Amino acid sequence: MPDPQSYRPRAGDIPTQPGVYRFRDPKGRVIYVGKAINLRQRLANYFQPIPSLHPRTATMVTTAASVEWTTVNNDIEALQLEYTWIKEFDPRFNVKYRDDKSYPWLAVTVSEEFPRVMVGRGAKRKGTRYFGPYGHAWAIRETVDILLRVFPMRSCSNGVFKRSQQIGRPCLLGYIDKCTAPCVGNISEEEHREIVDDFCDFMAGHTTTFTKRIEKEMYAASEALDFEKAARLRDDLAAMQRALEKQAVVLGDGADADVIALAEDPLEVGVQIFYVRGGRIKGQRGWVADRMDDADTAGLVEHFLLQLYAGEDAEAIPREILVPALPPDHETLEELLSDVRKAKVRIRVPQRGDKKTLQETVAKNAEQALALHKTKRASDLTIRNRALEEIQEALELDEVPLRIECYDISHLQGTEIVASMVVFEDGLARKSEYRRFIIKGQDGSDDVRAMHEVITRRFKRLLDEQSTSIVSTEVEGASGPMLVDPETGRPRKFAYAPGLVVVDGGAPQVAAAQRALTELGINDIPVVGLAKRLEEVWVPDEEDPVILPRSSEGLYLLQRVRDEAHRFAITHHRGRRSKSMVESLLDDVPGLGEVRRKTLMKHFGSLKKLRAATVEEIALVPGIGPATATAIKTAVEQTAKNGKVGAINVTTGEIIEE
Repeated sequence: MPDPQSYRPRAGDIPTQPGVYRFRDPKGRVIYVGKAINLRQRLANYFQPIPSLHPRTATMVTTAASVEWTTVNNDIEALQLEYTWIKEFDPRFNVKYRDDKSYPWLAVTVSEEFPRVMVGRGAKRKGTRYFGPYGHAWAIRETVDILLRVFPMRSCSNGVFKRSQQIGRPCLLGYIDKCTAPCVGNISEEEHREIVDDFCDFMAGHTTTFTKRIEKEMYAASEALDFEKAARLRDDLAAMQRALEKQAVVLGDGADADVIALAEDPLEVGVQIFYVRGGRIKGQRGWVADRMDDADTAGLVEHFLLQLYAGEDAEAIPREILVPALPPDHETLEELLSDVRKAKVRIRVPQRGDKKTLQETVAKNAEQALALHKTKRASDLTIRNRALEEIQEALELDEVPLRIECYDISHLQGTEIVASMVVFEDGLARKSEYRRFIIKGQDGSDDVRAMHEVITRRFKRLLDEQSTSIVSTEVEGASGPMLVDPETGRPRKFAYAPGLVVVDGGAPQVAAAQRALTELGINDIPVVGLAKRLEEVWVPDEEDPVILPRSSEGLYLLQRVRDEAHRFAITHHRGRRSKSMVESLLDDVPGLGEVRRKTLMKHFGSLKKLRAATVEEIALVPGIGPATATAIKTAVEQTAKNGKVGAINVTTGEIIEE
């Protein structure tokens, strides 16, 4: 493994100009490409001590054997060169925002004598006008089939077209009036070109003109008593309306925009993009990419926009790009894309209105796509087995950790301290065995002491249950001996020792957990900690953490276990926090004891509803008289006026204002 210091250039040799740099491995392959406004300042970040680097960055610099750079005149040239090199070298450590799935386009071969409409995939070709991309080929084929009634242009292949010319007879579409049959001379090239131009305008979003024109022609034919033509135009109008219904209006101003959202976790990022043209959603794409660096949301957006639009045709770039966070140098990126489009391009974060609502919808789609990806990944038995084996190998365990328990501490500035215990068996969550702990009598800001208490309580219970249990092999569904309660005959869940204990935190939390086990005389249960910032795995009595590869299924499983413990702890903490805050709010109300407070909370359910209630409504609560109701109303209003605990949802514990 190369030492980054062995190829580190002298600081004085690195220019301070804008530029693009490349890291190469010992075989000369480019493994990472990046750009910088100041090359010297940016490259210095890569040659810090390895423990202080992000794990992915540390892996990259220890894989590389050399670094080189090219200076440019400005930021725009740096963006262009970065994209060119990423496309040319396909570096393994650059995040790939291109999925391996090609999306269907609606294409019109405008360069041909008789243009053809078709649905296709793959790279774009010159002389062809494209619409989309679309999420499903069947959906756009259905739309085209409807529109061919209104715009009967050619849709057959070149082979079918030539054969019809030779035999002098059109294909089926010509007989059912979904093609004007230019192959047999039923229509001239100029007349067919007019139909093609109308179709392209309609697909580009200029729909109002056509609907009004057909309505006018329909009424004119009706007044002229040409009812057959009027009926045909009526059916054409209905076909256009059906096609339009498939593309709902989402932006009332008829804007052309690409709406982009990201859903992130430390290892992967889910990407969703909606293509809106003329205010209507014309297409949608979504995929999940591996994260190769530690960039924040703004940095990810910049990389994504560069890869998505650089090198594309001007028609593929909209007037407006809506993103979840502005790139660090969005003015430069706007200038670059405007040069490609030959018109102004705006990159912005929507703040309100329809665009904000659509952005939230796209974000939900990104979150759902990432969650679905994780679910599919977790449900694969082969992948779960590989993850457990990788954990065993990396931590040098005696056996595969079939049962993993994870613990997390949650508190708010030392108050309402709670802990969670989640259980994964065979790589899957066993929610029936989750446990919650309430920490009392200590400073909750001391996570180390709280972790020591939780581990002590849980494993003391383990020893107690093991000493009073009997062994049985006859419990239904058991694959081996089970520890059973001698009184009830049921399995004792706390009596099962885990194959691995994971704590949320670094070396201090791991040391506390290990000390708790040692004090109980337990020395055969391994303990590790997973730190959030760098995703490193800490082992007791080891100075350096274990760094699992970014692509490791074992790291992915540990991360899921840790995140589930965190979610479970936060949920419990919010519920307790909200109840205690509401109760403390009513502590000073005369004549309102604990029983009446609980009755009041149960009746209204939330502080918001209590605040909205009148004195008369409060007085209807059993045990609450008019005088007490008035005091409660005064206390709630005074708290809202002072801005303290302005709105707390008793169910979720969310504090809206403080």
